[in-house]
Amino acid sequence: MKAKYKKPSLLGILGWIIACITLFPIYIMLINSFKGRAQIFTDTIGLPKSLDFSYYLKAMEKMNFGKALFNSLFITIISIILIIVFSSMTAWVLVRNKSKVSDFILYLFVATMLVPFQSVMIPLMQYMSSWEIKSINFSMIDTRYGLIFMYIGFGMSLSVFLYHGFIKSVPRSLEEAAMIDGCNKFQVFWKIVFPTLKPITVTVAILNVIWIWNDYLLPSLVLRSPNLRTIPLSTFYFFGEFTIQWNLAMAGLVLTIIPIIIFYLFSQKYIIKGVMAGAVK
Repeated sequence: MKAKYKKPSLLGILGWIIACITLFPIYIMLINSFKGRAQIFTDTIGLPKSLDFSYYLKAMEKMNFGKALFNSLFITIISIILIIVFSSMTAWVLVRNKSKVSDFILYLFVATMLVPFQSVMIPLMQYMSSWEIKSINFSMIDTRYGLIFMYIGFGMSLSVFLYHGFIKSVPRSLEEAAMIDGCNKFQVFWKIVFPTLKPITVTVAILNVIWIWNDYLLPSLVLRSPNLRTIPLSTFYFFGEFTIQWNLAMAGLVLTIIPIIIFYLFSQKYIIKGVMAGAVK
């Protein structure tokens, strides 16, 4: 018995076209990372003549890839952990203490999501520059913890909004039963409520990891020392004032996206589930 042939739908064809358009820049970046400069200019979209990984080695050396990778991992991981901790606790308090004040605070978080970073970056840098105590070597500029502090502030709005929608679906009876058994509020949240927030926690982590890992503008304003550069900052220095090392730049960009792709592949099953739960419930 022959299998029935299904004609491709218009929506399916459109989906393939959009997918090809979306993936085409990644294809260009990948194939050109194995080419010499001459071949890049003569045959930009063609396959490389050979898989020459020497450009990756040169790119890693010029980027100081090990140090840049450490900086990116340190800043991203610490920022994500603190964003998850603070935003989940904030959202829980806002949901369980329903009042006009809590509603106003939630609307304030949502409103800040509409403010573009470019409109506040200059006053932010001016203000953060004043947070400096030379006697104890404390400064918010040109330090990892200063950048982490700013990421927490910018990442809280969306995270609180997502957690707030999800926590409303958590039965209050679970918390009441735990309190009857002798748990205090701290224990109720971390032992009862927080474990039920796994889908939305993974979603919050994914969205913030992608943003923080790929961010260039804020680190370029805050970090000035070469030893503190993140991977996006290190990649930028392939683009000189008069010359651009395209092959090394493409190799550097591939190295930049590999960790985030690996992270996303392991976590993708949670993102749609978590976003839908946080936005609808």
